[in-house]
Amino acid sequence: MGGYKLITSIISIFTLALLTTYVFTTNSMEKERKENVPQYYYTEKEMDKVSAYIEQQYGEYENVMHEIVSPDIHCDIVVIPPTEEQPYYKLVTLGAGAYKMNIPKKLKSAVCDRAEYVIFLPNNWNMESDKEEDYWPIRMLKTIARLTVNTDSWLCYTHTIQLTQDGSPVAENTGFNSCVLLPSIGKERQEVCPLKMGFFGKEVAFYQLCPLYPEELEFKLKHSFDELMDRFDIEDNLIINIHRKNYCK
Repeated sequence: MGGYKLITSIISIFTLALLTTYVFTTNSMEKERKENVPQYYYTEKEMDKVSAYIEQQYGEYENVMHEIVSPDIHCDIVVIPPTEEQPYYKLVTLGAGAYKMNIPKKLKSAVCDRAEYVIFLPNNWNMESDKEEDYWPIRMLKTIARLTVNTDSWLCYTHTIQLTQDGSPVAENTGFNSCVLLPSIGKERQEVCPLKMGFFGKEVAFYQLCPLYPEELEFKLKHSFDELMDRFDIEDNLIINIHRKNYCK
């Protein structure tokens, strides 16, 4: 899988609207419903199954960042809080896997065509802030969750994505400008296997997002994923550290 590469511009995040109460006519209600219902979404049964799997693999949770406006997929974010054993936040998308990615025919037997995405944040991260230096990991999750929908493309383990159009850092407090997709790690330090959704081969993979510096992205594209990973200490970099070492500088 190390030979497959993907780099793309960001997809703009849609501005969330405030919920307001209105009185509609029958026609306007139908129009509003069509404009706001996602094109791709889990059934209630599928949602329950994915939610239960996230809790089983990553830990119990009560908080979910609910998306107010969903123009294509409905992408909530589950927030698993820090624990004594694992003192960091785990954020997992819930809804991205409702979209079936356009996997090349020759890879369909080897690559999941549905995916959810995961990041780990330190326990002192300001989860309530909407400042870009605090919000960018959430923006990254939502951007990547919608990337394949808006570009009719696909993502899997080893792929890299540039997160800003001009290659600049994602925020003023860090030098990261991209990320690489890794197998996701669960609460028992196990690799999280794809979730089997039913009898028809429908599976949802879970990919860990690891932010990269520009030099690391360039190295991966010039060489290979395996060579980049040879320079990394993955175990020490699962939790996002905005000041971590640059392994290609």
